[in-house]
Amino acid sequence: MLRTYTLSNGRIAEATEGIGPIMVFVAPDEEERRLLVGHFKMDEHTLSSSLDPDELARLEFEPEHAALIYKRPKNYSSEQGLAFKVASSGIFLFKDKLIVVQPEDVNLFEGKQFSKVLTLPEVLLKLIYRSIFHFLEHLKVINAITDELEQKVNAAMENRYLINLFALEKSLVYYLNAINTNGVLFEKLRNNAAKMAFNQDEIEYLDDIMVENTQCYRQAEIYSNILASLMDARASIVGNNLNVLMKTLNIITIGIMVPTLVVSAFSMNVGIPLARHRFAFWIIMGLAAISVIGFMLFWRRKKW
Repeated sequence: MLRTYTLSNGRIAEATEGIGPIMVFVAPDEEERRLLVGHFKMDEHTLSSSLDPDELARLEFEPEHAALIYKRPKNYSSEQGLAFKVASSGIFLFKDKLIVVQPEDVNLFEGKQFSKVLTLPEVLLKLIYRSIFHFLEHLKVINAITDELEQKVNAAMENRYLINLFALEKSLVYYLNAINTNGVLFEKLRNNAAKMAFNQDEIEYLDDIMVENTQCYRQAEIYSNILASLMDARASIVGNNLNVLMKTLNIITIGIMVPTLVVSAFSMNVGIPLARHRFAFWIIMGLAAISVIGFMLFWRRKKW
């Protein structure tokens, strides 16, 4: 699917006639791939890398354009459970046009970041900055979910909460790798600023992006370290809760068995004391009650 946008008066708007300097290809089909490779002279491998979630971020220069592959968080879906995934996107910067290739339909040009855009290189920088902002939003959500699961784990004995924590920990590992590889990409952009035709304002904006990405990486690293260090403690809590439950059940079982033993002793089908006593029933019930009270006193003395 192809969408085109115009850039005028510092604003990006969808082109009404389908012609504009900014072109966005969403999950391009075979015909669109042939157009990109044949007409725009894109490398087929680089084009495929734009849609590969396992591809590392990188910067390549072709005779007529610069190709940039960067990482961004994939749109969250409830079908994924608590797994937050990473996607790849490609930006191809020409002298007079900017082509974006992405695997899913995402509204790229929303938010205050795109309220004032003057050049195509600035659009490129704002796109990669938006990915950092997207990572930060997901990190806040992951942190909130972790706090909620932590409270549930402290009082639960089910494995599903731990499984959810493992999924979040795995997601943070992928996020750390994606943010780190984006950082390498930004350094390459900074070193090739002249080749990318960045002006002074765009270079300063790129410096700000690198600082934001570093802070994003550190925040993700803190969340990942905290989650990893507490996983063993939370697993121990679940095990301890199970031990407490088993202990309670054992105490209840023993408490029931003591009076049962007394009653069973006087229920044997042989001659027994009090067999013909008129208050035999009440005497036996009293002995059973005394046995229960004695067990409770013994239990409290031992502080079980």
